[in-house]
Amino acid sequence: MGILDSIRNPQDLNDLSEEQLAQLASEIREFLITNVSQTGGHLGPNLGVVELTLAVHRIFDSPRDSIVFDTGHQSYVHKLLTGRQDFSTLRQQGGLSGYPSRAESEHDIVESSHASSSLSWADGISRARQLTGEGDRHVVAVVGDGALTGGMAWEAINNIAADKKRRVVIVVNDNGRSYAPTVGGFADYLASLRPTIDSFRAAPAYEVALDWWKKKLQNGGPVGQFTYKSLHAMKKGIKDWWAPQGMFEDLGMKYIGPVDGHNLQALEHALATARNYNGPVIVHAMTEKGHGYAPARAHEADQFHAVGIIDPETGEPTGTAGAKSWTSVFADEIAAIADERKDVVGITGAMLIPVGLHKFAAKHPDRVIDVGIAEQHALTSAAGMAFGGLHPVVAVYATFLNRAFDQLLMDVALHKAGVTIVLDRAGVTGPDGASHHGMWDMSMVQIVPGLHLAAPRDATRLREELREAVAISDAPTVVRFSKGSVGAEIEALERLSDGVDVLARRPSGSTDNDVLIVSVGAMSELALDVANRLGAQGISTTVVDPRWVLPVRQSIIALASHHRLVVCLEDGVRAGGVGSRIRQEMRAAGVDTALNEVGLPVEFLDHGTRAEVLERVGLTAQQVTHDVVAQVLGTKVPFARPLPGQQHPTTGSLPIL
Repeated sequence: MGILDSIRNPQDLNDLSEEQLAQLASEIREFLITNVSQTGGHLGPNLGVVELTLAVHRIFDSPRDSIVFDTGHQSYVHKLLTGRQDFSTLRQQGGLSGYPSRAESEHDIVESSHASSSLSWADGISRARQLTGEGDRHVVAVVGDGALTGGMAWEAINNIAADKKRRVVIVVNDNGRSYAPTVGGFADYLASLRPTIDSFRAAPAYEVALDWWKKKLQNGGPVGQFTYKSLHAMKKGIKDWWAPQGMFEDLGMKYIGPVDGHNLQALEHALATARNYNGPVIVHAMTEKGHGYAPARAHEADQFHAVGIIDPETGEPTGTAGAKSWTSVFADEIAAIADERKDVVGITGAMLIPVGLHKFAAKHPDRVIDVGIAEQHALTSAAGMAFGGLHPVVAVYATFLNRAFDQLLMDVALHKAGVTIVLDRAGVTGPDGASHHGMWDMSMVQIVPGLHLAAPRDATRLREELREAVAISDAPTVVRFSKGSVGAEIEALERLSDGVDVLARRPSGSTDNDVLIVSVGAMSELALDVANRLGAQGISTTVVDPRWVLPVRQSIIALASHHRLVVCLEDGVRAGGVGSRIRQEMRAAGVDTALNEVGLPVEFLDHGTRAEVLERVGLTAQQVTHDVVAQVLGTKVPFARPLPGQQHPTTGSLPIL
């Protein structure tokens, strides 16, 4: 039985010796490599925060002290130390979440894991503690993996720094570069003194004395003021030479560090100093992503930020390579477009490779801009680039467009800027859970005037619609696609004059018009399956792919008028979705055909595979077919239009055949 097996809560760490803690850190790394290699997940970030998480839990008292992770994918070690050691179903349906989860533990607080938000949480929690008489409780925000590139973090720091009494400790997990302390005898001597100096600077008596001398000198006339300014400048110069503190102390916040993020004793000393200061403090820890695992350290792209199932010995993926991914199709096509058009530029928010802009960047490095985790800035900057004669292509995960809606509406759309937004991982994404499903975008952009929205069904249509998008220069365009592998090519029977593709008529050659199925993007395989099942029940169908779901194409309205029922299949929320918009356009045109919106409920959907999540919410061929048959028969609303001579059914009645 190892030491890790005996840890059930953070308090179990208090009785461990230095040797036992070192052994525990080793066991945790071995556990993570063994388990995450079998399930996939965020491996590199968690290997880098083993000692840091141990130190946080040794110095602070969770859950009495609140610990917030930003971003939440670096919380695996925290899970292990708070009694969650069954990683066999990590990120699988019914298993452990890949992010903090309040349903799992009282030690977890923030679930969303959209970066740069933790400091606002810390600000709010600490204010609440202060106002409810619990100001002695600490709030610890562990900020890493680029979260400080987000503007929201700095908005929060500005507020936290303004109140000197709130007990907020911001732990900066700086893994942007390898930790490499300066070598040499004098450097070693300075390093040995730093903990003592940090303790002295964070002592209350030091602050009291400093304030006394400051007031004394500033009130001492010109000579006193000159003396104060001279001493203050000298002090700042020495501190910056000793350990550059940059803007942190300029904001009025106490700074401790930098600290070796893999030296547990140094971390504990720094965190204890911060805890005892009783005011807002920043502790700067230098860590190494993928620390202790050679394959991760050798992976130049992202040090195994996120992995699939791998061989734990080599770090190589197991199994055969899958089909081409949606992201890789986009990566190839945008790089080709960039070769042809010098005005096209790419914008990413700290996710160059995940969103597929890396090939573009390799060919034209001066035309791909990484703005950091700053989606709001990305959209407004894109509007400015469009004004300057460029055509920006902003590539983000669909779930992160939520963060820049105001900029899309007021900076891009209002100014009719030719900006293309490419949304990767749209719809149900699977194992990352509620905060990462890209299910909100289609409903959200419905209300943006002039916006064009495309949802390709396969690789050919992605290439085609992307080129059509960047050809639009006077309005925002959005191209959305799913996570994972692209399905089989689905050729159309014909393309209508306004670009709508007719995918099927069932039965073939039928002149009957029972059901019009509008298939949005990746739902085409489901739509064709439903059409075949309805055909077996004697119900005729037409299946169309709008390709561009906004603006609604007039051929969709015309087809709807010649069918008894319209069914819209989409992998976004039903409320305000594509089906809802088509229904509104039908009513405006005087078409009274019933329409059934089949999509996702307005719920936060737990993690699982895409297929499992879709089955949970009833988006399966069997369930959709069952509902449509009932609607055609008139036993379920919305009722299909009656056949000639039939009475219109009422709720609960059967039609007269």
